[in-house]
Amino acid sequence: MRITPAVLILLWLSSILLSIDVIHAVSAQCHSDQQILMLQLKNSLEFNENSNWAQRSDCYVWEGVTCNEGLVTGLDLRKNNSTGDLTNISTIFDLKYLQSLNLPYGFANIPSRLASDQPLKMENPNLGFLVQNLSQLQELYLDGVNVSVIGNELSKILSSSMPNLRESSMSGCSVSSPIDQSFMKLQSLSVIRLDGNDLDASFPEFISKSTSLNLLSFKDCGLSGVFPSKIFQVPTLHTLDLSENQFLRGSLPKFSHNSSLRNLVITNTNFSGRLPISISILRALSRLELANCHFDGTLLKSMPKLTQLVYLDLSCNNFTGPIPRFSKNLTYINLSQNNLSGGIPSFKLARNLTQIILYHNDLSGAIPLAHLEGLSNLVLLDLSYNSFTRGIPSSLIALPALQYLLLSINHFVGKIPKHPNPSTSLLEILDLSHNNLEGPIPESIFEFGILKTLQLSFNKFNDTTRGHKFRGLGQLQTLDLSYNNLSFSFGTNDSMVTYPPMLFKFKLASCNLKAFPHLKDHPYLQYLDLSSNQIYRRIPYCIWGLGDGMLMHLNLSFNQLVGIQQPYSVSRYLAFLDLHFNMIQGKLPILPQFAFYIDLSSNYFTSSIPVDIGSYLSETQFLSLSNNGLTGDIPESICNEFTDLVVLDLSNNSLSGRIPARILKMSQQLWILNLQRNNFNNSIPYVFPVDCTLKTLHLNGNSIQGGVPKSLTNYTTLEILDLGNNNMTDNFPFFLMSISTMRVVVLRSNHFHGQIGCLNTNKSSWSMLQMFDIALNNSVVNYQDNV
Repeated sequence: MRITPAVLILLWLSSILLSIDVIHAVSAQCHSDQQILMLQLKNSLEFNENSNWAQRSDCYVWEGVTCNEGLVTGLDLRKNNSTGDLTNISTIFDLKYLQSLNLPYGFANIPSRLASDQPLKMENPNLGFLVQNLSQLQELYLDGVNVSVIGNELSKILSSSMPNLRESSMSGCSVSSPIDQSFMKLQSLSVIRLDGNDLDASFPEFISKSTSLNLLSFKDCGLSGVFPSKIFQVPTLHTLDLSENQFLRGSLPKFSHNSSLRNLVITNTNFSGRLPISISILRALSRLELANCHFDGTLLKSMPKLTQLVYLDLSCNNFTGPIPRFSKNLTYINLSQNNLSGGIPSFKLARNLTQIILYHNDLSGAIPLAHLEGLSNLVLLDLSYNSFTRGIPSSLIALPALQYLLLSINHFVGKIPKHPNPSTSLLEILDLSHNNLEGPIPESIFEFGILKTLQLSFNKFNDTTRGHKFRGLGQLQTLDLSYNNLSFSFGTNDSMVTYPPMLFKFKLASCNLKAFPHLKDHPYLQYLDLSSNQIYRRIPYCIWGLGDGMLMHLNLSFNQLVGIQQPYSVSRYLAFLDLHFNMIQGKLPILPQFAFYIDLSSNYFTSSIPVDIGSYLSETQFLSLSNNGLTGDIPESICNEFTDLVVLDLSNNSLSGRIPARILKMSQQLWILNLQRNNFNNSIPYVFPVDCTLKTLHLNGNSIQGGVPKSLTNYTTLEILDLGNNNMTDNFPFFLMSISTMRVVVLRSNHFHGQIGCLNTNKSSWSMLQMFDIALNNSVVNYQDNV
């Protein structure tokens, strides 16, 4: 068989390629000492069963391992999801040819002490000892590893052990040392990331002398003092993150043309001042985050010159004036919670915008249709808490990618635009509440198949809404149609109506309801507000079982409810219960045990207060039983010293007997105590504790005798004291003038006597006094000066 020249050439090439593969395989294989170290490391770790560490013994093919000429030069344990403890894997630090080391976040702790049977056989090993062999290391990633470095050791350890280090990332490593000057010995260091440590120091100015620094990230490090402006001038620096250092002060400097800044993040710091005009020369700037600082002044008209700007967050500052135009490359803009004014700028050139957040400003006027035209990628638009007027642009609700549309608390008028093809809508949240919108609610809204939140409350919608409309909202979780001119007709077949099965919050306050909607089989419903309607019947027992027994919020106030259907079994998860202003009769019901707000006032309850009521108030902050027909004494259990009560209102009942002394010794959190218009007699207990936080004390309209206790001056925060219309007999209580916070003092219709003298509020400690009523007593007031 004759071999042609072409075949010979192919055979020759194949032999060359085969020899190259053999050479590569041989060079890639680890040297025996490296293989032994890696096998020791493997035996100390736990892997996912799919990891090739668990399946192969030749370490040079393991995921995350890089070999060069038989030496392990790179180790990235993040890639194989391994877990372990550095007390057992100290062989890592014997891989002295490592140039890159990356350990998983929270992977292990640097041991402060190893026992004698540990691999290193050392009494007091530390970070310095463990890394002393890694002289070739260029990249060190220990994020989440607890190194617990004390003092300024970190800087010295890195500079002495790793002279070639280029990147150091040690976020959340319990580093508690300030940066030492020895850091400057690392002349190749370009990345320093120390987020989430507790440096508790000012930022070192000497870092500004670095010639290779690219990235500085000191997020949430406890930095304080004034940030050195020279750091901004480092020409190689492209990323600076100082966010979440609330006590770090500073201002933005005059930037230079040779700046490389691409990412500037100083959110939630104490930086202040105005944006420098020179910021517009940062042509590489792509991310600017200055949220929650103290910047002021106007936004620069030159902002469009930042042509690479993609992400802008200036929220929660004090910027004023109009909003300028921005780069067409912008994808995110947040200017919320400022004092910006004027109209909304045109965003039609920024076709990549996904989020526009402008809420809580002073923006006004109409929204021109053209200004939001063509935003096919817009996912979120939040213009709430402004003063926009006129109608909602017809195409706004139909933007193809829009998922969140928030226009609440404005002055929009007219009707809600109809969606041309509601079945294609991606809207998940639609909030148009607190406007002046009118007309019927468009049928298209009830066809938004993936809508999760619909809030249309406090408008002027006028329509008769029937329950069957909700059938198309299969994903709806929050529905609020309160305070409109709507009438709800559930009909005789209401039990057949299918309400959104995922409903979590349902608010129909002031919707002209005459009966309870059928909500018995809603396992997710935990928030129900049917207040300010005309529901005239008993509260059905099934209401307490809503949300599969996990009902948390129930407001049935301002109805015509006459009772509570039995069996009554209140949800233990109920945190908010408001039944006030109804006609409920009989005994007080059992209170929810863990509610923070309970209001049963303005009903017809006629029983005594249950003796064990205190056992139901462990979490309660607001309790009002006022304006009922309650009788008997105040139970001692209500005066539990461990209560969290802030407001206690038992006024306008027929309670009698003594005021319990313990009620005045209640938790330091009590602000308001209202016992007026009852039948209490005897004297006020003389047990007002020191440093109580009480601000309002109402005892008017009882039959209290005796005098004003001098210990009342222990209430150093008292603002309103009303003891009027009692039978108190005593000299005028001059000592009350020592309470400097007093604004209202009512002592009228008692038997106080004696000469009061001058009541010059400019000279006395009652400088805040607004009302002083001592009419119908036996006191004589000496009017002089400025009374």
